[in-house]
Amino acid sequence: MFDYSALSALSAVVREGSFERAAQVLNVTPSAVSQRIRALEERVGCALVERAQPCVATDAGRRLCLHVGQVMLLEQQLRKGMPQLLGGEVSRVAVPVAVNADSLATWFTGAVADYAAQSDALMEVVVDDEGHTADWLRNGKVMAAVTDSAEPPAGCKCVALGAMRYIAAASPTFVRQYFSRGLGAKSLAAAPSLAFNNKDTLQSHWVRRHCRRRVDIPRHLLPSTEAFITAAQAGMGWGMQPEVLVAPLIASGELVPLADNSYLDVPLYWQVARASTALLTELTTCVKGRASKSLLSS
Repeated sequence: MFDYSALSALSAVVREGSFERAAQVLNVTPSAVSQRIRALEERVGCALVERAQPCVATDAGRRLCLHVGQVMLLEQQLRKGMPQLLGGEVSRVAVPVAVNADSLATWFTGAVADYAAQSDALMEVVVDDEGHTADWLRNGKVMAAVTDSAEPPAGCKCVALGAMRYIAAASPTFVRQYFSRGLGAKSLAAAPSLAFNNKDTLQSHWVRRHCRRRVDIPRHLLPSTEAFITAAQAGMGWGMQPEVLVAPLIASGELVPLADNSYLDVPLYWQVARASTALLTELTTCVKGRASKSLLSS
């Protein structure tokens, strides 16, 4: 039988990224956290945490983090069906998931709201680029993720959700300023683009497809879906905008596509622990339901 206080310490360190923050969450000392994890590592015979900045789980540590997360969900499920175990006390467990910002701003919030309406679980949503959300699952920091990867980590399964369509768009004034003589490698290399962060490669992918070669493009970094659209309207730059959000702006003429072939479809997938509990199965159902209404069929 595992020492679940030690497993909880491991999960907290991986989730929080340090022994000190994990100790604060668990209301113990960093020394106590370290001792629990060291004892657990001695028992399993291998390192479970890479002592880095931030701390990350090893492969064995990730598997144990997934295990303790599933146990917590199973316990909540059992308590829900047998409230006499806690004398009627309501116990809530956190369900950490990773998602890209554009999904969160469009369809994913509806999915977790649907789930919250039928579950006592509390959602912990972290945001990252769709090309990197799977790393959170791989490192044991979340139980599920929306990602652009069809290859799930070991012990996880993958469900195709559909594709999110992006439109390369800018304000009419911006297009006249930078592309009046045509849209090509030279004009794109001079026109400021918008990017969510340094991980965001959508603009570069579209430029490569349009120009059929790599082009170095200048970019502003704006880590907000809403700010991305506002900046484009204000003429700050061009960017790949979620079609579902900017379709009305394109219809009104506030934004214009850069070219006839201005779209880029990004397939999205839901990755979740294979041995998932009923609670995670319910979350998966909510995610699939909302995605089917908002994303393009893949």
